[in-house]
Amino acid sequence: MKIGFIGLGIMGESMSANIVKKHNDNVYVFDFVKEKVESLSKLGAIPCENSIEVAKNADIIITMVPKSEHSMSVYKDILDVLDETKICIDMSTIDPSVSVDIANMVKGKGAQFADAPVVKSKPAAISGTLGIYVGADEKTYDAIKPILSYMGNNIIRMGDNGKGLVMKICHNTLVAQIQNGVNETITLANKNGINIDDYAKAISYGGGQNFYLDGKANSIINEDYTTAFSVENMAKDLGICKTLSDECKVSMPGAAVANDVYKKATEMGFAKEDFSATIKVVRKS
Repeated sequence: MKIGFIGLGIMGESMSANIVKKHNDNVYVFDFVKEKVESLSKLGAIPCENSIEVAKNADIIITMVPKSEHSMSVYKDILDVLDETKICIDMSTIDPSVSVDIANMVKGKGAQFADAPVVKSKPAAISGTLGIYVGADEKTYDAIKPILSYMGNNIIRMGDNGKGLVMKICHNTLVAQIQNGVNETITLANKNGINIDDYAKAISYGGGQNFYLDGKANSIINEDYTTAFSVENMAKDLGICKTLSDECKVSMPGAAVANDVYKKATEMGFAKEDFSATIKVVRKS
């Protein structure tokens, strides 16, 4: 079974590398950044000139691109070469409603479609230990799970098309709110003479322990905001949450606070930095 991978960004590059290393058939890759394609070709991937070439050659087509408009553009480009022999998996984090539109478009050509956004960041993409939320019918889920297992070790079907993305947006919005609570309380503790090491150790003794603080305490201490997951990507996800909650008429004041912090982080020039850089916003406010 031949696999195609379109989009070799921060996450996609490592995800596709795991597929190339673990899959026993051809893997076709494309990205507009030629150096990324060349890097994957050194591992054994077959470089392609465009998305259409990938889709023509692959039985399973995986996309990992930044935004809703990019996903829609890719699938419009490859639509004419899709048929009942192909399965498409969009692992991008985009608006669920747009993903459902893409699913209907793809299915109209006889192909199958799944949304399969990922959680965790670059280190997990490298190690192949991502969490993956899938929106697809059960037959499609069963067919693609072995491929997804090249990239992740926690894979769950959330329901039909779009539901994987709904779960991803709920997850990241919760992370942003936990993160903002960490940022605010670290800042308060520091103002009262408690250092970050002692703060983190004390939090670990109680119900406040959380994955974000466990993973980012040292980075915050060292003010190392090397990007594993960017401010601009989390800001995008919070924007999707705002659209989704408005559509569902669900009030989310905590999410609104986190969204405001991310808007300020972007305005202050932190967009490309790791999302832990939002603590600089809270400190300055």
